[in-house]
Amino acid sequence: MESRLAELGQGGATTAEHFALRVLRRTGIPHTRYDTYVRLETAAGGLYVAFNSHAITMSVLESDSRQGQRPVTAERFEELHRRRVGRSAIPTEKPLAGLRPALRTGRSRHLPIDLSTLPAAERAVLEAVRAIPPGQLRPASWIAREAAQQMRAEAVIGVLAHNPVTVLVPCHRATDDNGAPCDAAYPHETGDALRHAEGMDPAAVRQWAQGDATLLGSTTTRIYCHPTCAHARRITPARRVPFRTPGDARRAGYRACKSCRPAAA
Repeated sequence: MESRLAELGQGGATTAEHFALRVLRRTGIPHTRYDTYVRLETAAGGLYVAFNSHAITMSVLESDSRQGQRPVTAERFEELHRRRVGRSAIPTEKPLAGLRPALRTGRSRHLPIDLSTLPAAERAVLEAVRAIPPGQLRPASWIAREAAQQMRAEAVIGVLAHNPVTVLVPCHRATDDNGAPCDAAYPHETGDALRHAEGMDPAAVRQWAQGDATLLGSTTTRIYCHPTCAHARRITPARRVPFRTPGDARRAGYRACKSCRPAAA
């Protein structure tokens, strides 16, 4: 066996990961039997990301509080991946195409992500979260509406708490209906780090949640938006009108932004 492994290790395999993958390939193990994974840095620390030739299958932050107090190690990630996906995960140095730019820019919506093992309602919720632009927040009721699911906010947050593709399905952009980030899958400091990296001020986000401005209107355009909407950020302080509910905005003669699509009820 040792001579066989030595033979497989010849010809340029310089790391254990390359060697392991070469062994699998040379012994004819089909790609459908295993995934590969990388560890990449994010604003919230290390992120393990597993993928096959078609799509990302799982991602977990090293600091994922769902996995206990200790940081998630490579071995622990492999165990979690096998439990969820039913396949082994082999380390590699080459990430899936587009993964690094998606993490750098926060624009992961068009990355192929395999959520097929989840129930349809959960998939719909996570896909709605993927549609939230970087640097913006949306409440749980908005997510339920976009997902076309008759869910209470608590049920939406429950789905996010079990998000199997952390960061790449950006649940740090989801809030309770009062505007406070829910951060169901990790501690608030993790969510704050991810939001700060996207240009959001954690102090300002908390101020909105503690006050009455879950929506902002412009006296110039007579349009109301979510406070982190790109259009809302252009409203000068003198032109801002805070609203607690969409009904309050409508009664004041304002119409909903077509970009961030706040609820019209």
